[in-house]
Amino acid sequence: MKILIMGLPGSGKTTLARELSECIDAVWWNADEVRQYINKHLGFSIEDRLQQARTMGWVAEQVAKSGSIAVCDFVCPTPEAREAYSEFGPPDLLIWLNTIDASRFADTNRIFIPPENPDLVIDYFKIVPDDRETQKPEVETLNRAINEILQLIKDKDVEHRLSTNRAV
Repeated sequence: MKILIMGLPGSGKTTLARELSECIDAVWWNADEVRQYINKHLGFSIEDRLQQARTMGWVAEQVAKSGSIAVCDFVCPTPEAREAYSEFGPPDLLIWLNTIDASRFADTNRIFIPPENPDLVIDYFKIVPDDRETQKPEVETLNRAINEILQLIKDKDVEHRLSTNRAV
């Protein structure tokens, strides 16, 4: 299973992905770390952003093929970036953190287009966008988000088992 957690920089993606990954024993891929250690040659041009999205999709697919759950957190700002992520298969769950109106990066704000059909929109985190150290959602709202995602995972698993049983 592949879970993509996307949203503007500073929206709470990394905090949610870290906590969710620990909760479900998933492999977590943070786009900043992937850029730092795998794609350090990439900048933030449209072409480089698409390559970053492809890389994130590829690593998630490798984890999913091994039978584990992959959680990816990154901005994924445009429909083209989400398409590039999906070249190796779409995410099983697309979670959009719609928690801030703008990030500290004007170039990202200009190109960001919200996803059309996310599986879950999280718009209830209380984020302080000007202070990176306090950008963590409150425990109750973080737990609410994790519980909503856990329910989606359970629903997807039931759907998968039902479709597998029908195919037999």
